[in-house]
Amino acid sequence: MLTEERQQRILTELDRCGVVKLRDLVTLLDASESTVRRDLAELEEAGRLRRVHGGAQRRGLADEPGVSEKAFAHAAAKAAIAQVASTYVKAGMQVFLDAGTSTAQVIPLLAGRDVTVVTSGVDNAKLLADTGLTAIMLGGRIKPTTLAIVGAEAVTTLQRYRFDLAILGTNGIDENGATTPDPEEAATKRLAIARADHALILADASKFGQRSFAQFAELPQAQLITESIAALPAQYRPLPNLKEAQP
Repeated sequence: MLTEERQQRILTELDRCGVVKLRDLVTLLDASESTVRRDLAELEEAGRLRRVHGGAQRRGLADEPGVSEKAFAHAAAKAAIAQVASTYVKAGMQVFLDAGTSTAQVIPLLAGRDVTVVTSGVDNAKLLADTGLTAIMLGGRIKPTTLAIVGAEAVTTLQRYRFDLAILGTNGIDENGATTPDPEEAATKRLAIARADHALILADASKFGQRSFAQFAELPQAQLITESIAALPAQYRPLPNLKEAQP
């Protein structure tokens, strides 16, 4: 059985049961324990499930990995995507930078540029300051899992600004648009796009075909940047707003 077939069987079983045991998957797939463990690791990295002791459980729509979990996933792809995103930032711009590990990769590439950056990310605010950029952090409640600033105060603060460019991350992109698990975080992203002249959504290939709970953008609203158009599901390849990063 091919890797893709095994992993699809695992996901189908998770959809049916919610939780699967490693030993049951070994029997179901007629594969070695080491092979199934590797499949589970790859699916967890892609955000499709959560490994637990003795097996795996389905990742719910509102179940979001934390910053430390995201930081090491698809690192090379994120670096290539950030390199392309940084070329959109010109001197004198006012930029909104979303919270997240993908957007964080852009910050070191902006060193020495005459730009002002407003961010909703606690980690990103520190990195911006360390890089010597003019930075403003939104006020509001800090979300523990992603260290994003959310809530009514964040939205109120964001309404004071206009941006030349908004740079955002996403948890998933499907045919309906870009999504994130938290409605409050989605509200901040949605407003940032509305307040910007142009918007970029940074998404490695694992995000395509995925859907989270709260939509924040329809596909025509932003330039999508990914590391490999060829690696995307076929329905996304004809999108006119797709740009491929070259590592």
